[in-house]
Parts: sequence; structure tokens; C-alpha cells
Amino acid sequence: MDEDDLFKEAMEGVEPLRGEAPRNPERPPHRSSPGELERRKAAAEHRRNRVDPNFLTLGEVPPMGPYDLLEWKKDGVQNGVYRKLRLGRYDVEARLDLHRKTVKEARVEMFRFLQTSLDLGVRTLLISHGKGEKSDTPGRLKSYVGQWLLQVPQVIAFHSAQPRHGGYGAVYALLKKTEEKREETREQHGLKGVRT
Repeated sequence: MDEDDLFKEAMEGVEPLRGEAPRNPERPPHRSSPGELERRKAAAEHRRNRVDPNFLTLGEVPPMGPYDLLEWKKDGVQNGVYRKLRLGRYDVEARLDLHRKTVKEARVEMFRFLQTSLDLGVRTLLISHGKGEKSDTPGRLKSYVGQWLLQVPQVIAFHSAQPRHGGYGAVYALLKKTEEKREETREQHGLKGVRT
């Protein structure tokens, strides 16, 4: 008889134990060291922190043509304020040029620009996106910029720029006033103590 036959004869009638996983008697169960547990915890925290804070979409957006007008105002924005923005009569306080940027690059630049503008209390922005008329997908970046502006709650109005500021290839955006700017306006107009 060879070894296989002897083994089969010895194992005849033996059944595996129920409810327990088979164990390897030569290898004890693995217990994580405190260092391993700390490294796992740090890796999980790192993965959680890698969530992109940039909420501007990269998904498909409604397409706009190179000569379509970008225009929108939030309910409650006075017509006179919107008209002044539309006519380019506010001083441009910050500018962003997105020419020759991919949509992904422009998204990052736009998010940073808006965050910085909000942090600094800037109110009137000029964003140059180009018309994209010679592009394979005309107006693509323009379409994204319009959609991104709609996604930012602090943007209260925007409109395609006047020719002197880039015309259909640029857009004015108006940000909500900070509390400090509101206070300045109240003082300027003699409304100190009156909430607007």
C-alpha cells in the first residue's frame, strides 16, 4: 500500500467539525500589534480626508454656444443692482483668466478663485472663459463656468461682460455682501442700527 492509500484508510469515517472554520495548527491566529492598529486608523483617516472639497461639477452641463448670453440673478436682487452689473458699471475687484485651460484645470482654478474672493470680501468678479468658437466643442468652458456660478450660494448674479471686458468670452459675477460690507453700507446711508 502506498501513502495515499494509508491516509485514506486512516481517515475513513472522519467528518469535519461543524460550526468552526478549519484551523492550521502550525499557525496561531494573527493578532494586530498596537502599531498596526495605529497605521490602519491613520490610513482610514487619510482616505476620509481625501474627499474633494471642490463641489463644482465635472458632469455634463447644458451646452451653450460661443455667442450665447450668460445671465442670471437670484430672487431678491434689485433690478438696479443687476442692471449696473450687466452694464459693467461696478469696479472689477478680482479677475480670473481661464483661457487655454481644460475643464478639470478650470474647475480647480475657479474653486480657488471663488474661495479666495469670498475670504477677502471681494464683491465683483470678472471671469474670462473665452468663447471657444474654434474648439471641437464650441462654448464648452463657457457652459461649465455658467453652471459653476449657479452652484455657489454666495453668487447672487452674473452676466456676460461688456465688449471692453471680453464680451461673450467673459462674465461678471456679483457675490453676496459680507456682514462687514453690509455694516459699511448701513453707516454710509445713515441706517446704523437698522437691519437691511
